[in-house]
Amino acid sequence: MACAARAAVDYSGRPEARPIRKLADLLLILSAAPILLLGALAAPAAVAAPAAAGLPRAADGHPDLSGAWTNASITKLTRAPGMGKLVLTPDEAKRLASSDPMVHRKAADAAPIDAGQGAPAVGDPGGYNAFWLDAGSAYGEVKGEYRTSWIVDPTDGQLPFSEAGRKLVAQARTRTRLAETPTDPESFDPWDRCIIGSRGSGGPGMLNNIYNSNYQIVQTPGAIVIVSEMIHDARTIPLFKDKATAQAAHGPAALHPWLGDPVAWWEGDTLVIETINVNGEQGRAGPIFLTPKAKVTERLTRASTKQIFYEFKVEDPVYYTKPWRAEMSLNAIPGQVYEYACHEGNYALVDIMQGQRAAEGKGGSPGKTGDNN
Repeated sequence: MACAARAAVDYSGRPEARPIRKLADLLLILSAAPILLLGALAAPAAVAAPAAAGLPRAADGHPDLSGAWTNASITKLTRAPGMGKLVLTPDEAKRLASSDPMVHRKAADAAPIDAGQGAPAVGDPGGYNAFWLDAGSAYGEVKGEYRTSWIVDPTDGQLPFSEAGRKLVAQARTRTRLAETPTDPESFDPWDRCIIGSRGSGGPGMLNNIYNSNYQIVQTPGAIVIVSEMIHDARTIPLFKDKATAQAAHGPAALHPWLGDPVAWWEGDTLVIETINVNGEQGRAGPIFLTPKAKVTERLTRASTKQIFYEFKVEDPVYYTKPWRAEMSLNAIPGQVYEYACHEGNYALVDIMQGQRAAEGKGGSPGKTGDNN
């Protein structure tokens, strides 16, 4: 199970788990990238840059970001109501974490079952129990500080919605409730259909989830792949020699792919990823709300052998009154990340639709409840 500092990430015990595509397969795919892009990608540096003490570097001299990482934490994108500050002392972080609802839920679900209670009552059986959840048990530690939100600007830790943005978010929440009485598969959010990761885990702006908050990064001189465990999203991002060359390589504005159109370049020891043209359905669903005109700039800096400092800035004049910025840490985890084979879109979705049609025939509605992906 994923947590802030966990010992293993082997989910092979889950019925749906299968090993993620082999690292060698990814490298084979990436090795063809320079040919496909006809030399547009950055060439390896002639001389490797001098390595900082203990900082892993790739053969081309750039910091090596490859490996398995997690951002599992009870810290969320926005600050909780009533929490007036960004940074907690270690004692405050420990005390507040012990009272977190998800931490309590996991403890309660881990208690022995009373066989004398019998089977649950007829009706909604609920969603996942806490055995399957893995949100983390501690506040995120960023730059040596325990943080109460990933957002650092604005300083109140909240999304700076415009009036138009608030109306769009309200419409999105109304749309999400269509899944309670679905008329067709499009009534569901993208993650219910196993298209992209839920709760913003796939990026751009990679957020922690209630489980599967893990990433596998594969790095070559010409491209980088970030595989998200949740819904097994894979972002293949071409690398260019500089910012101007990268920005010129964005695809046509008429194309709005899932997870957007990313390009990347190095600024010293920091990898910069710029994403535009995010799919409108993804941007509508949030939690990082974006229009296709938005731009998300991510920066990954190898801080140590065990941590990547990850920050991102969101610019969207429709949803927000000003650009906003977030910071978090990606923490190294041992082993590899295994594929989470999401099949709700293949099986459960059909069952939900059949149940809805049967309920309508009886004059009722079963609705959709519980945790979803």
